[in-house]
Amino acid sequence: MRNILEFPEVLRLIEDRSAAFRAAIASASDLDVQVPTCPGWTLRELAQHLGDGRRRQAAIVAAGPGAQPPAKTDPKGAPTAPRDREALDAWLAESTELMLDAMREAGPDRGCWTWWGRSQAPETSGAVARHQIQEIAVHTYDAQLAQGTEQPLPADVAVEGVDEFLTTVAATTVPWPFKPATIDLHATEGRSWRLTLNAFGVRCDDLTADAEPGDMVMRGAASELVLYFYARVPLDDLETIGDPEPMKLLADWDPNA
Repeated sequence: MRNILEFPEVLRLIEDRSAAFRAAIASASDLDVQVPTCPGWTLRELAQHLGDGRRRQAAIVAAGPGAQPPAKTDPKGAPTAPRDREALDAWLAESTELMLDAMREAGPDRGCWTWWGRSQAPETSGAVARHQIQEIAVHTYDAQLAQGTEQPLPADVAVEGVDEFLTTVAATTVPWPFKPATIDLHATEGRSWRLTLNAFGVRCDDLTADAEPGDMVMRGAASELVLYFYARVPLDDLETIGDPEPMKLLADWDPNA
């Protein structure tokens, strides 16, 4: 049975990572420094992206179910991240709170538009909230990395992040166009998952203790797994056994192309 966090804990982790992001921005000596893992962006632009994105997610959740996301507002009317440090911190905090307010109002089970209709994740505000933890956590890592102060994702965030990525981003009902394969992923924190890639698509399940090893086995701290998923660290940072080709193909495959 899947170990999915309760909704209040999901919201708490969003608040926690949002505070960590704000702290990384506040501690930066220069907001015009480039972010290595977000080519072409400065720290200031990353902050603008985080604030804009949380406000956009607030509108999506508040709109409820729909075949399309709510129309974007006129870009000229969109709030710009303040240049003043204190005002920027307040703007980022407000952006997060707008999203959290919308999520609290909706609750975890109300439908809303998502981009992952063919994955294992439900199209609900609760699933959107789960994904937002990772959006903010990975960009917090980006902001820290730009200053040489990068830290691993907290264990509770990262273990949740592995499961969320595999069920939301990796899983799909689009038929796998390559040789069928299984990929096992083991987090050193004690959780394990199996990806099954075949003509029915890509599916994630918890890996049972008595299962035979998959075609490829990946092992590492949950933070390393999440950062690999989001192309922040190379596959070489993880312990791997077996044929790495299925994972490389999966990383490059766009099932909606």
